[in-house]
Amino acid sequence: MRSILPAARPEPAPRAPLALVARSVQEMVDDLKSVRRQYLEALPVAGAVLDYVDGAVSIDCCNAAYAALETGGDMFGLYPENPPAPLLDRCGFIDRIAEFMASDDAMRELEWSDGGPVVGRHYVIRLARVPAIDSGEPRCLLTLLDKTAELQAEKSLRLEMFNDSLTGLPNRAGFSEALEQAGAAGDNHFAVLIVDLMRFSRINESIGSLAGDELLITVARRLMSALRTGDVIARTGGDEFGLLIRLVDGPGDALHIAQRINAIFAQPCRLSDLEIRIEPAIGCALSEPDCDGEALVRRAQFAIKRAKISGKVEVYQPVAFNQARRRFSLETALRRAIEGDRLRLAFQPLIDLSSGRIAGYEALARWTDGDRGEVSPSDFIPVAEESGLIVPLGRWALDTAARTLASWDKAVGEPLPIHVAVNISAIQIARDDVAGAVSAALADHGLAGKRLMLELTESAIIADPDRATRVMESLKALNTPLAMDDFGTGYSNLAYLQRLPIDMLKIDRSFITGMLADKDKVAIVRAILSLAHALGISTTAEGIESIQLAQTLSALGCTRGQGYYYGVGMPADEALAYWRSRDA
Repeated sequence: MRSILPAARPEPAPRAPLALVARSVQEMVDDLKSVRRQYLEALPVAGAVLDYVDGAVSIDCCNAAYAALETGGDMFGLYPENPPAPLLDRCGFIDRIAEFMASDDAMRELEWSDGGPVVGRHYVIRLARVPAIDSGEPRCLLTLLDKTAELQAEKSLRLEMFNDSLTGLPNRAGFSEALEQAGAAGDNHFAVLIVDLMRFSRINESIGSLAGDELLITVARRLMSALRTGDVIARTGGDEFGLLIRLVDGPGDALHIAQRINAIFAQPCRLSDLEIRIEPAIGCALSEPDCDGEALVRRAQFAIKRAKISGKVEVYQPVAFNQARRRFSLETALRRAIEGDRLRLAFQPLIDLSSGRIAGYEALARWTDGDRGEVSPSDFIPVAEESGLIVPLGRWALDTAARTLASWDKAVGEPLPIHVAVNISAIQIARDDVAGAVSAALADHGLAGKRLMLELTESAIIADPDRATRVMESLKALNTPLAMDDFGTGYSNLAYLQRLPIDMLKIDRSFITGMLADKDKVAIVRAILSLAHALGISTTAEGIESIQLAQTLSALGCTRGQGYYYGVGMPADEALAYWRSRDA
């Protein structure tokens, strides 16, 4: 029979005492802390878990690497409930850590240097939020990454990159960085001085590279003694030093420093038993709001070119710089004109003063640029010589002159009794095979050597007399007549007239122009003609502009004349027509 009595309820388990419950919770907390410590010990860097309770930052636990950074107490996990944080106090980041704890950020990085710049350690402190299982308060993981070795390597590399190994001064890159910093600071009150050591390459070749290095170190020390606090000095080139000068009292500060530099180099430098006087060339450029550091250096270097000529401290002048820029622009246009065959020759007649007949023509280069219009030879010929374009330009002139002369012969039906004179520069003699170029032009157009006269200036001969002599002898082997152009304006070394195979002296127009009203010019011209006659050399007077001048020169014994009285430079077809009109 089934009982109708209710089932008996199981007796409830006896409750654990409160002390036991608390102990179990504490054991769990301790277990969690132990797990955190084990995790921290597994980290390859110093680390600690931080709590944020009642607005204060405290250390929950840390690893041995972190404890080793602390300055007091046994920090290997034997903390009291709220242990001190001497490391956090030392780095001064407790407030920033508290700010992070109170924020919603998941991660943050801080940088800290412990100790001085020489023996200190450098760390990156990373804060990462972690969940607090056993507490409702914010908690984070703090790790310290030691960047000391990395920063020291970077510092060493930076020293190597930005400093000169010989003098210990900043190098060009370091100087550029100093200029950038001055410009970034908004400081437009400074100047750049560039000091170039004249004759240093010759000194270095004479006394050797080791003594040359010693001389550079001596120069660096003397330059440092001329500077003030706040100024910067660098070795910007082999024998070039750059100085950044703060202009406290205006531009005069830079000139004052330049004068001090000249003064300290007035005394010679002693190397072993030698006393060597250094001559500095100093160029200066003043800072401007729209001019960066590299532009300032270029301006100061441009001023040095003028300083080497004048022997004085030169300050950058925009007009001169703009002229130089125009010369480079002209050089580019000239190079393209030569490559595109856009130049032409004009032919100015050379007249036999005794008969009035045409003895020949001088070929003159002419250039009409699409943007500049007619460019004067006095503008583009110096640019061609400076840039080396005179070599292809000279070869073009030789070939074009020979081709034109051959075309005249063909038009007349027989060789004309005239020659064409072509100018040869000192650069061509130094860099080109002039005799080979002349030989090729003669052969290509079937001309005899006597049909091309080559005009050389005294400077072309004096620049390298031995080479000039060899070139002239090679040209004479081709039977080409040689003329000395602009005679009387150079050194006028009379020994050259006797030793070199010169056939013609061209008296410079500066002696001919206004000669009739200047008895001194008449005396000079008479002396030149007498000398040429004694040596058996023909003469040509340049710059004849009147019949009276032509008659006077003829009476004095001048062989030929050239000038506006007879004709200006004319195109090839007009030159041929001019010959026909006078000699037909």
